[in-house]
Amino acid sequence: MLEDRTAAAHPIPPGSVPRQGHPAPWPDGYPEGYAVVDVETTGLARDDRIVSAAVYRLDARGEVEDHWYTLVNPRRDPGPVWIHGLTTEMLADAPDFRDVAQELSRRLAGRVLVAHNAVFDWSMIAREYARAEVEAPVRQRLCTIALAKELALPLPNHKLESLAAHYGVVQQRAHHALDDARVLAEAFRPSLHHAARVGARLPLLACQPLTRWTDGPSPATGGAGWGGGGRGGTWRASRRLPKCPYPNPGRYEAGGRLVQGMRVAFSGDTSVDRELLEDQAVAAGLHVASSLSRLTSLLVTNDPDAPTSKVTKARAFGTPVIDEAAFTHLLRDVAPAPSSG
Repeated sequence: MLEDRTAAAHPIPPGSVPRQGHPAPWPDGYPEGYAVVDVETTGLARDDRIVSAAVYRLDARGEVEDHWYTLVNPRRDPGPVWIHGLTTEMLADAPDFRDVAQELSRRLAGRVLVAHNAVFDWSMIAREYARAEVEAPVRQRLCTIALAKELALPLPNHKLESLAAHYGVVQQRAHHALDDARVLAEAFRPSLHHAARVGARLPLLACQPLTRWTDGPSPATGGAGWGGGGRGGTWRASRRLPKCPYPNPGRYEAGGRLVQGMRVAFSGDTSVDRELLEDQAVAAGLHVASSLSRLTSLLVTNDPDAPTSKVTKARAFGTPVIDEAAFTHLLRDVAPAPSSG
């Protein structure tokens, strides 16, 4: 039986959550607070809807402040009931997303959104906000998969259950948003302290809220939307990028600087609008390539294990691969093209 049929907040009584010793000093620049989020959805496509959401609010050191959970009526078939357990009947009296958007905003505002495979949770939340014609108050996200990789945790895979087992966190109801968020909050806290202890860079990514959402075919292109096959919505038309004026200096070397003229390819979802990311790369003097070849200097992807053609080719060609956060950091200091003289 679900704990709530509509939104409800649950403050954590003082002393009810074990606290860990705070390392000193705490790294400068770490966020002031986090919102650990999990959403269950009608499916994985870009036009699917949220059916439940949960948020654990954590302070700067990862201590739990409170948690919140709600069902959401998707106004459509609930999708994989055998996974999330939410039937049409159970969701019939649940609020629409626009009815809980304000409360969700209050819990996300001013915090870094933390999720396991955060690009998915953020994308679903951003699209729901756009449909409700409200701007999501999220400016940064942190994926616990990326953090686990940054910390080189000895995990057999990057499933939530494996991260939980590594820290001895017991999962009670897999694919229930509230329990998944709880498990992730309990696993994130020691990961955060581990990162602070070794002075690791947190893999923070910028979040670009959607300003509009159009269901159905794209008005800009007349074709299919985000979901493909005429489903979903879109906000980007195809375009031609300017020719790079610099010769290709070769491949990016790990730990080094980007150099003007390097050929950069992108694969998969990005937190910043892909056009904006491409424009930043072009402005820095890089060549943005639509495909990947042996001449590609660097592949930027937030999912290096995805079976996409670019990732597969990068692996075959030995092309360097970095994530979006590292790439945007490198964009701040691009080396000038080598002199031809």
